[in-house]
Amino acid sequence: MDRRGSVVEPQSGLPSPSPRDPRLSPDSHMDLQGYKWVRWRVWLCRLFAVLSLGLLLIVFHWRPRFAVLARCCSCPLALADILLIRDSFGQQHVVEVLTEEMEGGSSEVFGALEDTEWRDTVHLYKEEKTLLRYYLFEGLRYIWLDRKGTFCRVSVLNEDWTCMDLYGFQKGLSQLEQSLRRCVYGPNLIDVPVKPYIRLLFEEVLNPFYVFQVFSIILWMIDNYYYYASCIFIISFLSIGISLHEIRKQSITLRNMARLVTNVKVRRNSGEEECVSSVELVPGDCIIIPQEGLLLPCDAALLAGECLVNESMLTGESVPVLKTPLPAGEGKYSSETERRHTLFCGTQLIQAKGGRPGGGGAVAVVISTGFFTAKGNLVSSILYPQPANFRFYQDSVKFLFVLGFVALLGTIYSFVVLFRSNVTWLELVMRSLDVVTIAVPPALPAAITTGTIYAQRRLKNQGIFCISPPRINISGKVSLFCFDKTGTLTEDGLDVWGVMEGGHAGFSELVPEPRKLLPGPMLSGLACCHTVTLLHGEPLGDPLELKMLESTGWTLLEPEGDGMVLDAEFGGHRVLAVMKPPTARGSFTSEPVAIVQRFPFSSALQRMSVVTVGPGGRSPLAFIKGSPEMVASLCRQDTVPAQFSSKLHNFSSEGLRVLALGYKPLDKNTDLKTIEREAVEKDMQFLGFLMMKNLVKPQSAKVINILTRAQLRSVMVTGDNILTAVNVAKSCGMVGSDEKVIFVNATPQTAHSMPTLKFNLGDGGTTQNSIEGLYQGGFGYHLAINGKSFAALCEHFPEYLPKVLMRATVFARMAPDQKTQLVKELQKLNYRVGMCGDGANDCGALRAADVGVSLSEAEASVASPFTSKIGNISCVPLLIREGRCSLVTSFSLFRYMALYSLIQFSSVLILYTVKTDLGDLQFLFCDIVLVTLLAVVMGKGGPSKELHHCRPPASLLALPVLGSLFIHACMNILGQLAALFITMSQDWYVPLNSTMTGAANLPNMEDTSVFALSGFQYIIMAVVVTKGYPHKKPLYHNVVFLCLVLILFAVMTWLVVYPTPIIAKYLQLYDISDMEYKLLLVALAALNLLICFVAEVLIDLGLLNCLRLLRGRRLSKKQYKRLNVILSDCPTWPPLNQTLSPAEHTVIRIS
Repeated sequence: MDRRGSVVEPQSGLPSPSPRDPRLSPDSHMDLQGYKWVRWRVWLCRLFAVLSLGLLLIVFHWRPRFAVLARCCSCPLALADILLIRDSFGQQHVVEVLTEEMEGGSSEVFGALEDTEWRDTVHLYKEEKTLLRYYLFEGLRYIWLDRKGTFCRVSVLNEDWTCMDLYGFQKGLSQLEQSLRRCVYGPNLIDVPVKPYIRLLFEEVLNPFYVFQVFSIILWMIDNYYYYASCIFIISFLSIGISLHEIRKQSITLRNMARLVTNVKVRRNSGEEECVSSVELVPGDCIIIPQEGLLLPCDAALLAGECLVNESMLTGESVPVLKTPLPAGEGKYSSETERRHTLFCGTQLIQAKGGRPGGGGAVAVVISTGFFTAKGNLVSSILYPQPANFRFYQDSVKFLFVLGFVALLGTIYSFVVLFRSNVTWLELVMRSLDVVTIAVPPALPAAITTGTIYAQRRLKNQGIFCISPPRINISGKVSLFCFDKTGTLTEDGLDVWGVMEGGHAGFSELVPEPRKLLPGPMLSGLACCHTVTLLHGEPLGDPLELKMLESTGWTLLEPEGDGMVLDAEFGGHRVLAVMKPPTARGSFTSEPVAIVQRFPFSSALQRMSVVTVGPGGRSPLAFIKGSPEMVASLCRQDTVPAQFSSKLHNFSSEGLRVLALGYKPLDKNTDLKTIEREAVEKDMQFLGFLMMKNLVKPQSAKVINILTRAQLRSVMVTGDNILTAVNVAKSCGMVGSDEKVIFVNATPQTAHSMPTLKFNLGDGGTTQNSIEGLYQGGFGYHLAINGKSFAALCEHFPEYLPKVLMRATVFARMAPDQKTQLVKELQKLNYRVGMCGDGANDCGALRAADVGVSLSEAEASVASPFTSKIGNISCVPLLIREGRCSLVTSFSLFRYMALYSLIQFSSVLILYTVKTDLGDLQFLFCDIVLVTLLAVVMGKGGPSKELHHCRPPASLLALPVLGSLFIHACMNILGQLAALFITMSQDWYVPLNSTMTGAANLPNMEDTSVFALSGFQYIIMAVVVTKGYPHKKPLYHNVVFLCLVLILFAVMTWLVVYPTPIIAKYLQLYDISDMEYKLLLVALAALNLLICFVAEVLIDLGLLNCLRLLRGRRLSKKQYKRLNVILSDCPTWPPLNQTLSPAEHTVIRIS
């Protein structure tokens, strides 16, 4: 058996509003290595841990892999006690394999339930006991399957359930079955671990930076720096305390949001119903949903009755959704394709009806529990986010190694200098190690998060909530933003613009008000083909359907009590709702119509349908409503008007939302209760069009214009018609009035044809002149593509995909999974992608994007990293401006902390050279009074009011950053040396006592001069590196920082020019009476400020870019920039009105 293995994933995605994929699910592709404890190795490690005073345990804590290799030996997975996991991001984790004894008779029960899988779940070691072997990783349970020879997610046991299987569970599980399943699946809990303070304290203290801090404090205490060491200890203690409080507070908040324990009524196979805790629920349990609803603690498939559900917690969509019973069939069940029949964990069931005797309540079967639910999936993505592939965070770690190298050089230099001074070995080691604590600031990682904290607070005050703070900095680098259309760019509500009946003879005249239609199938279809329901007597449902129903004037009634009266009135059929026409219809009358079957709208199917009957069960009819193309494909072609395409083109080009309706009579002998969707939605008769006006939000055009001027691409991703989408794109400014639209049409391979690709100009015919003018304009054209063509393009023309993505602005008729795929494909071109949507069908794309913004009223929504209560896209430029401000602030703080270390580093080395050192309180004054106060308030400046066309840099190892650090460090060293040499050149200069070294030589003239100038340099660097224009407000807007700088400048000038004796005594400053000399030091500091400020301005203007000319011009590392250059130089692309096949393409390589 192999020692290595990989986790087997279910073929179907987890039941979630967004598909779980490798990018969104860190554990989807994992390599496993098995290890077994070796007793003598374990005891040897314990011995070394004691001998090393716990140092070995700290190393094992930092590198768990070393702990496994030291204590264990490799073995097959089937025998492993410990597993070493490498996830898809290359990160390693160590987990323990757990075993649990199963109850007697489990093999027989499992064998009865599943012929193969359940038997493989247990592992028999030639004993009578039945053991379940499993491990827990990121909340998910993985069990050992002997037949597959690996660990699999426990959800693999129910991934092949069919709809008929689920209906088989309607009779309920026995107590034994339920108990055994609970043993295998584990408790139904989304348990967010809240660690006790003691454990948090140990984990925080064992962080490498805090270990370094502890080492530094011990070193300073031994070196008699008591005041400084004590102060740093107190500050570190308070910092850790605040950090632990925030961590625990966030964990408790997330646990309260994720944890859901309630009582649920469960049906047993004996027919009895009992109330149990939701923790005990397992897949296969049949649960009874009360009429008043409940907060659902699991994912469940609805089998009987209808439920009105508020899914805002998961999707951000505030409009309740009507869920209908799952159609019975042999097809494999998938919560993604059957979303309208699936109740998701964490959603609020507002009302349940029609599923129980008496008309109230509903019946459902549990399909997923715990972290395998939709809510568990999203909570897991918050608890265990994917590593932020952001250059700033990566470079910050690399830069610490650079500072470490500088510290090594300083240590060697100080060792040599002190050795030649004949100091004791203890002092030699102490002084050399002290240099390391100065060169590498342990507070650096904490300091650079200050800007993000300020930005998060400002965003919250403006109605934008963030559950992933590191994404704020990433939002500052966004280069492309995708927008959903309906509810995002356009208003939520639609107004009925008119209806037009159609048939074989053609279309009739436009009827602006549907209520004026003559009684007939079209009017009945408009009144009945919807999922509107009543809540406390008020209609509730999709805004489009509410407007459609309102326009007919018909009234919705629902059964009361057990509904037996209505059922009898309509031929004994189970009535879901009754549509009653207005009483006064002139000379025409209509009968009430009962809806007896509903097949809800599906984004993937692009349609919905209902089955209705008249009084007495007469005239059973089926109605369908959906996208015109889909409805027409399901209608008999002889009923579709010849002008179908031209009329649809005209209406869509005007920006109207167009829906088509169809119907067909059903046989009276048809069993309407069990009729399947496929039987209903075929051979329909075309009825006509319903046109609705969807107005663009007034803020949309303004925001798109702001993004365009800032050179940020805007892309529309919608499920609507492509012509409607193009019209909205023109209305909001994505497509200019003088720009052309080219439609990309790709067809898949069929039995009779090869795949084809064609680019057609939107205005129809093209002349040679218009084509030439098109190519000369650069971005004078935009591509538009629909979901079917996008799928064919990805499958058959992958070489054209990057080029289409570079120029496409409108993506229409996109299914939810295609939106997610689009985001990923754009990221492959090195775009930093933002996504803004309402959260309903955009969940996957919102979480896949680098920056996802959900427009929702639900503050606690976990649909995306950012949730905005601003009901329009004006939150997007606000978020980008805050992101840029935060990134620039993080850069400034990083550079400041690095320069602070280098200033103090150079001061100490200079003073070591002349056999002295800084005093205890001098260190304290510089670090606390000067540096810490300045670092805290540096980030308070808010973002610029305008979005600039250039984005801030993200690399700390870029030439301007490293160049500026080098120049400023050199200027600071020269300044300190100048102060020292000026002091030594004075007539009154008294040399140091050469028989003493270090702090024992204090006070002295050398130390006083270097301390004075370095104090000014800490303030000077704070001013120089604090950036303003173009991404932050000018410096004078940060009043607190400006006032603090002026105060500290005054304090330093006072300490240099006229320090009071008591202050001079505590700071160990030498009393120099020469006023001209003191003023000269202040003048030297002013010159230092001027030179560094001018150097920084010249660097910002690109002075160091001339050095890049020496290496020659290089292509950008970003693929989209390189591809843009190639396309700009390609005058024959796109090839208009040419039919391309996969064999005829020309590949553009980006290398």
